[in-house]
Amino acid sequence: MKSREAYLQSECVRWFRLAFPKMAKLLIAVPNGGSRDAREAVNLKIQGVVAGVSDLLLLTPRNGFGCLCIEMKTEVGKQSDLQSQWQTEAEKAGNKYVLCRNFDQFRSEILNYLN
Repeated sequence: MKSREAYLQSECVRWFRLAFPKMAKLLIAVPNGGSRDAREAVNLKIQGVVAGVSDLLLLTPRNGFGCLCIEMKTEVGKQSDLQSQWQTEAEKAGNKYVLCRNFDQFRSEILNYLN
């Protein structure tokens, strides 16, 4: 069963792909979550998985930003320390980072970023 956060993210991605079909493949999910055994976790880390990376990346530059990093949280969800640290690094590197707690917030952030 999907978590509320996963459901919210799925709905947001579905809307984006319908609203911006030419950019559909530029909004990507970063599958950092979920449980893994120790061997798989080590392999993923060696392959480049970084803890704290935002849930979604919109890989298109706008208004001086390299890309839009989107962290999805429920209304009561909180960023982990690793997520906050990654946000700082992403922003230092010239990217825009947003935290979205509902569909309306997601849609507004996307429209603001792309316009």
